[in-house]
Amino acid sequence: MPSPSAVEFEAQRSYLTAVAYRMLGSRAEAEDAVQEAWLRYAQQTQEIHDVRGWLTTVTARICLDQLNSARVRRTAYPGEWLPVYVVKPDADPADRAELADQISIALLVVLEKLTAEQRVAFVLHDAFGVPFDEVATVLDSTPAAARQHASRARKAVADGQVRHTAGLAEQRRVLNAFLAAAQDGDMRTLAAVLAPDVVAIGDGGGVVRTALRPVLGADKVARFFTGLLTYRLAEVTDIKVDPVVVNGSAGMMLRGTWPDGSPLLVVSVVAVADGRITGIYNQQNPDKLVLGSAF
Repeated sequence: MPSPSAVEFEAQRSYLTAVAYRMLGSRAEAEDAVQEAWLRYAQQTQEIHDVRGWLTTVTARICLDQLNSARVRRTAYPGEWLPVYVVKPDADPADRAELADQISIALLVVLEKLTAEQRVAFVLHDAFGVPFDEVATVLDSTPAAARQHASRARKAVADGQVRHTAGLAEQRRVLNAFLAAAQDGDMRTLAAVLAPDVVAIGDGGGVVRTALRPVLGADKVARFFTGLLTYRLAEVTDIKVDPVVVNGSAGMMLRGTWPDGSPLLVVSVVAVADGRITGIYNQQNPDKLVLGSAF
């Protein structure tokens, strides 16, 4: 039989994983952080009166250490950095309530620009309602300093987040219109589905060829994808495009074979607001693509 401590911990595991994922942007790293929290919890000999509070603090401290370590690695990262994608087949309507609770790639990209302290404070307080005195314990600071970290993070998110307000069905409709127009080279229709300040970001991790900098603005994004689909990908054989869901948002998975026999695998996810695409995030780094069992 599981010990009472194990039962109590398992009751908190999904919550802790959600906290850690928002801080780290990687499901695998989040699960590792939660597992480390379990090891520390299992070794406790003193009685813990607030299990969730204690585990939240420990998990957040582990994530804070990882964020500070990752900052050095990501400074040297080749090209643009995007979170790890967990890719699932396009959802059935019955599954979409669950998707609404997931954090979008668009928001994770903004959170990545915060300092480690800002990110931890924002996630704990704004996303999960942890009081600032407890946030201060995690950050080894004062409640006033924790409040300031969260305030600065909140402003950065408000200023920098790509707008993403559409439901999944609307996202899918806009994405399909974008793909059809790009394949036809229809610049007028493309302009109608791209927001003027749209941004496209690609992550190849130095392994796969992709744009090293974001592509900004409707005209540049339209020309970039028109050229990609009509010229660059024309070399690919056995090409297959599947609708997918990434972090609750509509996307597509593109698979095929290059002339030299090497595989092509790209997962793109969109942010959509007011009937237009505001962000396109292309993940091509094979180490950051976690495909569900259905694939």
